[in-house]
Amino acid sequence: MRLRVEFTTEPFDLDEAPAHALVAREVVEAAELDAVDVGPFGNTAEGGADAVLTAVDALLRKSLEAGATRISLQLNVVGEGKE
Repeated sequence: MRLRVEFTTEPFDLDEAPAHALVAREVVEAAELDAVDVGPFGNTAEGGADAVLTAVDALLRKSLEAGATRISLQLNVVGEGKE
């Protein structure tokens, strides 16, 4: 099964990316995912279910440790097949 996760971390800072946002980006960019799109107001990553779920776990834990007070995410099944 293939999954796509879309997420944002808060609080926002329009002047510079806060530590929790940088950590979240590092997590998804280092994960074994097929596609990662990082933007100023939202991020998207896609890959096999195991890789996405592992990245989401790390993203939640590390972003909270880095000061996130809210993490919004949406997880969608985008295809069937091998991970």
